[in-house]
Amino acid sequence: MVDHAEGGGQALTDILSPEQEAAALVESGRLLFARDITFLRGAVALDGLPDAGKPEIAFAGRSNVGKSSLINALCGRSTVARTSNTPGRTQELNFFDVNGRLVMVDMPGYGFASAPKDKVDAWTRLVKGYLKGRPTLRRCFLLVDSRHGLKDSDRDMMKLLDQAAVIYQVVLTKIDKLKASEVEAVRARTVDEISRHVAAHPVLILTSSEKGLGLADLRCEIVQLAEAEKAS
Repeated sequence: MVDHAEGGGQALTDILSPEQEAAALVESGRLLFARDITFLRGAVALDGLPDAGKPEIAFAGRSNVGKSSLINALCGRSTVARTSNTPGRTQELNFFDVNGRLVMVDMPGYGFASAPKDKVDAWTRLVKGYLKGRPTLRRCFLLVDSRHGLKDSDRDMMKLLDQAAVIYQVVLTKIDKLKASEVEAVRARTVDEISRHVAAHPVLILTSSEKGLGLADLRCEIVQLAEAEKAS
């Protein structure tokens, strides 16, 4: 946070209790997504990317991981990202301006074996080129279905992100579909695996779009990236 107390110039976080500081961060995250969210463009090729400017965050995940549902729940509205029961519907990089402070990118789903090979190859080239060449990309949120845990296609994406030196953070989706003991088991397995990846952010986020679980945690991570950019 970069606000200052009146008069003395003392950082606000220096005079707040840890509980107050946490509550202020949650509120900052809520406000970030409660305001204007504007679709900028969809890119099907690298030459269609918007000019790099504001800091960017990207959402990646297997087809049908619940990415569009999570983005919509994060933004508190149902029409930001298109949802579908058909895997592989998102076939381009979709860019959204979030309150004029950062850009959110909805990436094509991966791991859908029934998609035509030429289409999969095109998506793969687009995603690889974007990840390796986007200087404003601050973090990729890698969504993983908690019912299945990390799959080989997720591991391939993690390897690509490691190689591209893009910081990424794993987000488990659909945890409301599991029993508490199952949630803890998949959490422990996932934390153990991501600890062995050089570009992986160590904090795992557990979410449910349907129940609203973990959304505040995810917003807090994102607003801190926006605040860090503003302070730099």
